[in-house]
Amino acid sequence: MTHLPARAQAVAAARPEGTPPSDALPARAVGVGLKPAHMADLRADPGPVSWVEVHAENAMQAGGPRRHALEAVRRDHPLSIHGVGLSLGGAEGLDRAHLARLRRVVDRYQPALVSEHLAWCASGGTFLNDLLPLPYTDEALDLVTRHVDQTQEALGRPILVENPSRYLAFDPGRPGDDREEPEFLTALVRRTGCGLLLDVNNIVVSAGNLGFDPLAYLDGAPLDAVGEIHVAGHAVRRIDGVDIRIDDHGSPAPEAVLALYVETLRRTGPRPTLLERDTNVPPWAALAAEAGRLDDLLQAAADHPQPMPTPETRR
Repeated sequence: MTHLPARAQAVAAARPEGTPPSDALPARAVGVGLKPAHMADLRADPGPVSWVEVHAENAMQAGGPRRHALEAVRRDHPLSIHGVGLSLGGAEGLDRAHLARLRRVVDRYQPALVSEHLAWCASGGTFLNDLLPLPYTDEALDLVTRHVDQTQEALGRPILVENPSRYLAFDPGRPGDDREEPEFLTALVRRTGCGLLLDVNNIVVSAGNLGFDPLAYLDGAPLDAVGEIHVAGHAVRRIDGVDIRIDDHGSPAPEAVLALYVETLRRTGPRPTLLERDTNVPPWAALAAEAGRLDDLLQAAADHPQPMPTPETRR
């Protein structure tokens, strides 16, 4: 089946040619994933933090103290909505009720950006507590394209799609199973007009687990479509003599992730950057200090752009 990119053209027409889908957030801005415990500190002294991101599913309540607190934060700071439950890669189709709830969140808070994952997380009406991978086949590309189209049509705006963390690779023996992830994302962006949420920690995690070169990943990714960058830390566990990287967002970003972040900025220019911390969450002062380090790297990359390296110059 050939997908006609009429919707992709309509989505892309909303921004000038060659402009990344991040206009609503300053490119030289660092944000954090918002936690209820940090709301008062953020409002009192945001420090280097310019914007916040919340999980869509945590903002779906109709009222109550959390909604009022988020509305107060939203009045002071730009907001990004990051979904974890839409299951864009699910074989059963989108949950229309969940999509309607997401639309209400977007209408209520008017976020600068909306994003979801290249993954699936629901089956038979049951939501699973994980973001699960999909094979990068023609069939999967048609499926995800259809779901991104449906999501963008329902929300009335383009979304960003995030590259996943992976722990195992699918068997590439069947026809159509030979796409690499950057190629799959490039095709998805071109077909739908969506943007890319590039998580550099996920690249490092997947590269360590699957044995590919993170720089080669950047070579093939649709970097012109990057609207937001995620930076986080991960855990390393030794299992049966093999080091496994686990995307737990439980520690400061390691040097390998920061180095890939700087390399990404070299290629994309400055992009809104989010610091993720979802386990072992530190006090606000420590989190703001981590955000400050990212802000230093982002401003340095913006003030002193460097020529993009090529595969030949890296040898």
